[in-house]
Formats: sequence, structure tokens, C-alpha cells
Amino acid sequence: MQQEYQKYYVPAQSYWPIVGAIALFLIAVGAGNFVIEATRGESGWGDNVLGAGIVMLLVMLFGWFKDQINESMSGLYSDQLGRSYRQGMSWFIFSEVMFFAAFFGALFYARMIAVPWLGGSSNNAMTNEVLWPGFQAMWPLVETPGGINTTPMSWAGLPTINTIILLISSVTLHFAHVGLEQNKRKQLTTMLGATILLGCVFLFLQVEEYIHAYQELGLTLQSGVYGNTFFLLTGFHGMHVTLGTIILMVLFLRVIKGHFTPDNHFAFQAGSWYWHFVDVVWVMLFVFVYVL
Repeated sequence: MQQEYQKYYVPAQSYWPIVGAIALFLIAVGAGNFVIEATRGESGWGDNVLGAGIVMLLVMLFGWFKDQINESMSGLYSDQLGRSYRQGMSWFIFSEVMFFAAFFGALFYARMIAVPWLGGSSNNAMTNEVLWPGFQAMWPLVETPGGINTTPMSWAGLPTINTIILLISSVTLHFAHVGLEQNKRKQLTTMLGATILLGCVFLFLQVEEYIHAYQELGLTLQSGVYGNTFFLLTGFHGMHVTLGTIILMVLFLRVIKGHFTPDNHFAFQAGSWYWHFVDVVWVMLFVFVYVL
């Protein structure tokens, strides 16, 4: 018996990938120069290039989202293409897992290998006297070889509040998903709106935390390996929360327009996967960066 295959929709060529690539390039170059200029106390072109890259990235996101939404609402997608989307989203999240695993690995190497070695452990007693006399292997490092002192960020206060906020946001998003599956539009709208609000509050409090770190703790990018790993991990996570919040906002607009049904809502499901992943990463970050 001959098997019947569904028609597989192949979209037309799109210029959004190259726009996204240029945006990411501008963000990388601009952010790198902005950090260098900030550490030197200078003002240059880094912030302008960074801003241009962010604007271009937002334009790309909304433009590409618009094209995808139009294709979906036009009925061009089949079940086979839906399976491809699920596989693609799964691989994307896996790549994000590897992305953060690299930074957590760098933190592990600094704390468990480099710092003890510099302190003269593992039969390397001469290392301490030659490279950094009087150095004590302890984490976090509150002093750099150049004599810059800092105060470590406590897990209490804003970090704990932000952890509670993200955990609650996962719960509200889950109930929004349940509302969609049960066709309870009011529950869907309310819980999704609450999740977006919690995401915005998280980002606001993280900015407040950075201001507190710079102005009151002396914790900056010049604070040695501790300051570098702290801002690297929390900063990249903040970027992912920002992207996740934008995705949820797009989903919220689609919900208001009446999109999604209990049987057809993979875009909402994909956004939920991403948000829950970001929440799990923060819990790990809170434990390994703030608590331990």
C-alpha cells in the first residue's frame, strides 16, 4: 500500500537571517568596545554600535515573527512541519544549555582548579610565593593582584527576591498554558500578562542590583575573575530573560487577537519551553554564583 505524505511547506528566501547576523555582530563589537571604554573611564563609539545592534535585532525579531505568524495563520503548516519545529526548538534549547555550560565550566575551573593552584595547593607551594606572595585560596576573591578590593554580592536581598519572582513566573506561565489547553481565555490572558509583568520586574531589579554592585560594593568588571564571572553569567542570563520577555509579549498580542487553539499552539509551547529553561538556569546561577 502506497504511503501518502503531507505537503511540506518550504518558505521563500528571507533576508531576516542576514539581518540577525549583522545585528549580533554589531552587538558583539559594540559591547566589547563599550566594556573596554567603561573600564578605562572613556567615552567612545562602543555604546552607539551596541545600541544600533540591539535596535536591528529587535527589528529582525518582530519582522521574522510577523512572517512566521502570517504563514501559520494562512494554514501553510502541516503536521510534518510542526514536528520539524519541535525538533528545531529542542535543538535550540540544547545549544543554549551548552552555552551556559561553558560559562559554568569556566566558573568551576576558576574556583576549583585555578585559585587553589595559585594558593600553592597540590604540591605547588612555590607557586604562591612566586606569583602572588601571601595569597590565600578562597572564594570569592575580593582582591586583585593590582590591589583592587571589592565586596562580594550577598545572596540575600535582591538575588533572593529575583529568584522568587522567576519561580512564580514559571507557575503563572504554567497556568496560562493550562488555560489555553482548556480554552479558558481569561485565565490564559491573566496568567500570561502576570508572567510578562514578573519578567519586567526581574529585569528592573537586576539593573538595581548592578547599580548597587558598582556604586556601593565596588564590584565591577575590574574586580578580577570574581567580577568577570559574576557579570558574565548574570549579564548573559539577563539577556535571555529580555529575549524571553519579548517572546511572551508577542504571544500576548497574539492571544489578544484570538490566535491559538487548544489543539494548535506550538508557538506558545515553544515560548513556554524557553522561559522555563531560563528559570532553571537562574536557579543554578543563584546557587553557584551567589550562595556557594
